[in-house]
Amino acid sequence: MAEQSFEFMPVEGGVPVKMWTRGVAVDDKARAQLSRAAKMPFIFKHVAAMPDVHVGIGATVGSVIPTKGAVIPAAVGVDIGCGMMAARTSLHASDLPDTLEGIRTAIERAVPHGRDVARGKRDPGSWGDAPAEIVAAWATLAERFKRIADKYPKLAKTNNLVHLGTLGTGNHFIELCLDEADTVWVMLHSGSRGVGNAIGSFFIELAKQDMRRWFVNLPDEDLAYFPEGTEHFDDYVDAVGWAQDFAALNRRTMMTNVVRAIRTVIAKPFEAELEAINCHHNYVRRENHFGQNVLVTRKGAVRAAEGVMGIIPGSMGAKSFIVRGRGNKESFDSCSHGAGRLMSRHEAKRRFTVEDHVLATEGVECRKDEGVIDETPAAYKPIEAVMAAQADLVEIVHTLKQVVCVKG
Repeated sequence: MAEQSFEFMPVEGGVPVKMWTRGVAVDDKARAQLSRAAKMPFIFKHVAAMPDVHVGIGATVGSVIPTKGAVIPAAVGVDIGCGMMAARTSLHASDLPDTLEGIRTAIERAVPHGRDVARGKRDPGSWGDAPAEIVAAWATLAERFKRIADKYPKLAKTNNLVHLGTLGTGNHFIELCLDEADTVWVMLHSGSRGVGNAIGSFFIELAKQDMRRWFVNLPDEDLAYFPEGTEHFDDYVDAVGWAQDFAALNRRTMMTNVVRAIRTVIAKPFEAELEAINCHHNYVRRENHFGQNVLVTRKGAVRAAEGVMGIIPGSMGAKSFIVRGRGNKESFDSCSHGAGRLMSRHEAKRRFTVEDHVLATEGVECRKDEGVIDETPAAYKPIEAVMAAQADLVEIVHTLKQVVCVKG
């Protein structure tokens, strides 16, 4: 294994923070936010910060927060179960058409994406009448969801069935990539969509109400928590588990439709999912670390236990990586979930032009308009530096370069 490469940050009045950030910029606001989380009384041993760490709501994106006896809903966030799926195909670069616009168009037709809430119009990011296969997939989740919604009726009228198998907006994407052997991969990034957002937002507010009712002083209101043994703790863990299952199914359903769409453009028969990976990077789960059972919240981090496969995407126009976990105990078996933002979306739109974006995404069949400037590669940390900083967390198995990118 590579030499340990974390920075030790002591926190007065709290547990330390161990940061895998050598050679990667970390702003002072992110460090301050990590310190606030480390001061919570139920944090187990230390907080781990990944090289893509940056400011989030409540907790930093790119952090691993182990807890005993409590859970912080905002540390999971509102994109519950957001994560990646990648599938290796039997296609090679030579099997792709000379122009890739047709593949991008076919994918965009097959998977609802984007968002438009104009009155009287159907949101193109959701299904109108969901296809039979989507309805059948939803049936595997429906009974559990009804139990949650019966107790919390506000969650009933959410985009649930109509968002299953859809992409979303922002940094969510579907890509066609080539690995080091010119093998074609399909890769996508999405989560629990509207219903997960509603669940996350609802329980974050509920935790804040509980804190106010119990007169609990917090270093940040968004660190509101549910103590274990309370009704809201059990209900949240149940609801967040359901949303994580929705997210994983959402990615599997999309992958099926994307592969089917590619087959309408490429006549040559091919296999897909020869090497499939489906991993969350915004979630909470019970795990055993340092001999104790704890709740591990990964907000923008991937499980990297020994031998476990994961996906670390770069920005559109940069490399992405299929990795194998090294099982580093100090990181609570975790690694980064991507490159991590270098600047806010607003700052990216202010700083870069369409011309900058066109140049940065040369060779990639993707949107090259003003609407995606906040996702331009320069808005993210250099993925090579991020990977170098976590050499003791993961081993690179495949290096991917995208040739098609569909954004919401």
